[in-house]
Amino acid sequence: MTDTIVILNPTAGSPESLRSWQERVESIARGCPIRVTSHAGEAEALARRAAEEGLARIVAAGGDGTVTQVANGLAGSNAALGLLPMGTVNVFAMELGLPLNNLQLCWDIIEGANMRLVDLPSANGKCFVQLAGVGLDAQVVKETSLASKRSFGPLSYLISAAQIAARQPPKLYIESESGSVGEGSFVLIGNGRLYGGPFPFFKRAVIDDGLFDVVVFKRLGYLEIIKYLQDVIFSSEIRVPEIEYFQTRRLRITSEQDVPLELDGELAGNCPVDFQIQQKALRVLAPLPAS
Repeated sequence: MTDTIVILNPTAGSPESLRSWQERVESIARGCPIRVTSHAGEAEALARRAAEEGLARIVAAGGDGTVTQVANGLAGSNAALGLLPMGTVNVFAMELGLPLNNLQLCWDIIEGANMRLVDLPSANGKCFVQLAGVGLDAQVVKETSLASKRSFGPLSYLISAAQIAARQPPKLYIESESGSVGEGSFVLIGNGRLYGGPFPFFKRAVIDDGLFDVVVFKRLGYLEIIKYLQDVIFSSEIRVPEIEYFQTRRLRITSEQDVPLELDGELAGNCPVDFQIQQKALRVLAPLPAS
């Protein structure tokens, strides 16, 4: 496909694993140009350049962080985002219904060119595709080292969470377009339904409705939040008074403390954060809807 480019983020693997990743992608993408990133932020720059050159399909080969970078590069262009999910979790690919364990089928979907328009949210001007967190999960991302991720994989985040759990959570102030929502200790913002894996966390979320789904954990300690996280994931609706769930087009979160922000699992600065959403602003190559 002459109008297509693949941007491969080999993450922090060894040269051997990079070679095997590259060989896998080459065997699937048959002659399609592949650009391998070597440093943070490069995927965004490569995607932007490819869109400016008029390429129609720009494929993110990697995890959610790679997808987010490529989406930032495509923002405002007519190019479509394709996905070869090769990361640890691939939440956005799950949300779209891609066959995660079959890269060949994912490539067939890219070649099939079925276009889906999805919302493109942003936080302080930086785009993301699936979810954002202010507080606990961002702190976990911040404190999980690369060495720990290499050794323990997804378990490394649980180890960091256990170390943070005993601390005092921050005080966050939340304002939405309908006025002030008040205070919380941890806020999760969803574009789609899934969070952290195949968990339908944001019960009413639709990826193209122009709305954020917001879950506010009110004045709770970290251990209580971790307990309630399970409740939210495994129940069909949120009924406890300690948690507030609402939908909004705009959101602002401030704090007097230095509270981190994560976007699609990557650290993206600190409070204050202004969230905005552009409805159906991102073209994504997705499976055909089930008839």
